[in-house]
Amino acid sequence: MPNGLIDDASLRTHPDGLALSLTIPWYRSLWLSSVGTLQLTIDGEPVPEQDLAFELDGVRYAVPDLPEQSDVLWYLQSHPLLIVRRPAPVALGESHDVVLHGELRLPYMQIAPGADGGPGLYVPNVVHQALTLTVTDRDAPAPALEAAAAPPPPASESDPFKLGLTLYSASAEFRAGWFDFDGLLDRVAALGIGPGIEIVASQVLPTYPIVSDEFVAQWRAAFDRHGFDESSFGANLDMGRRRDRDMTPDEEFEFSEALFQGAKKLGFPLVRIQSAKPELLRRLLPIAEDLELKLAYEIHAPMGPNDPTILKVRDTYAELDSPLLGFVADFSATMRAMSPTLLRAVRRAGLDDEAVDRLQEIWATDASMRDRQQEFIGYLRGRDFDPGRLGSFAHLAFNMHGHVDPHEWADIMPQILHVHAKFYDIDEDGDEPAIDYPELVRVFVEGGYRGYWSSEWEGHAFAELGEVDPLVLVRRQHDLIRRSMRAALTTA
Repeated sequence: MPNGLIDDASLRTHPDGLALSLTIPWYRSLWLSSVGTLQLTIDGEPVPEQDLAFELDGVRYAVPDLPEQSDVLWYLQSHPLLIVRRPAPVALGESHDVVLHGELRLPYMQIAPGADGGPGLYVPNVVHQALTLTVTDRDAPAPALEAAAAPPPPASESDPFKLGLTLYSASAEFRAGWFDFDGLLDRVAALGIGPGIEIVASQVLPTYPIVSDEFVAQWRAAFDRHGFDESSFGANLDMGRRRDRDMTPDEEFEFSEALFQGAKKLGFPLVRIQSAKPELLRRLLPIAEDLELKLAYEIHAPMGPNDPTILKVRDTYAELDSPLLGFVADFSATMRAMSPTLLRAVRRAGLDDEAVDRLQEIWATDASMRDRQQEFIGYLRGRDFDPGRLGSFAHLAFNMHGHVDPHEWADIMPQILHVHAKFYDIDEDGDEPAIDYPELVRVFVEGGYRGYWSSEWEGHAFAELGEVDPLVLVRRQHDLIRRSMRAALTTA
């Protein structure tokens, strides 16, 4: 997904002078408080901050006031305007040189909690774009989409896993407005993907974290139309929603409970949870019991099943002793190489061959994620390369790519309640070059897992919009998983 706030169709005329139609530079909705800095230069002239206004859903905010808007959601498909006051409006067809610099933080990706009631440290996202734009009055059109070459092979009763996808796989296309929610589900059905449907709540709910009655009606109609099944409801915990402090324990509980209620309204049997703090789980378990929801903590890169953090979760689970508690296995944790899609992205951002090689060398070491991040950032600075040029990639290259031995999943197999079948690429031979799917399938078949494998294409974090069709890739990945399942059963 391009790490951008603007694109070629962003520059618009406006009664006040001009406006830029903004796109959220992330895969999920964010609170306006996530935006810390917006700086704009037009035709070489910096725009004074007092001449800028941010307009979302008809409400204007001064740019310095954005960090205080912790209750205002910038929904993924919304395109607010950055309005620039000028003596006269620009005209359609004019061209202008635009430089936009934005600094955001991701409120659910906490690097370190706050101390003494202060704010924690969160993953940053730096956006810097310099474009020559032509004034227009419309968005860029969506491209024609590829049709499936052939229907998928039918599921077999002997298949050990059920297949599905998370709609997160089409994050960039959904963000760009190529699909509305119904259109996205229609496309999934047309490609023969399913039956399991997983969502990231912060991505698809216009009223996040609340599930509205209108969304429930839309959801039920689509599921009835296509025969889908609910598989997993992805819940985040926006600890850094406020800039001045982290969430309190009561706020964490209330936020989580609202998401649990929404999951139940939509018919999900399982919630992917982001926090496994013992006190929070103790308070949430009675809610989960009343709602008949399983709670699964995601084991995601760079951690594996035996990481010290996960061992603490396992100890908490043993203490609470509830059949509702388990894990989501995310295959980003058990990769054998860095994704070619990521490596292409950092090359586009300016890394040369030496830097790309050094990135992979540092990634392959056994140092902690933070130490590897800092070593790579230090390397870049030592070569007089600003890490900000990579946006969030200098961090995401490490916390989205882990290299734990796939066989460690066997250590917790009875507690694995759901699988994120993470992938980034499918090559010309139908394989995932960075993740050993045949071996992962074998581990899970032999371990007795019999739940959903939810395809999760995360290449959108690194690929350009339109570079590939992610849902076609999901179809191809389903073919890889089916082929691997049946080979594993044959050799078992």
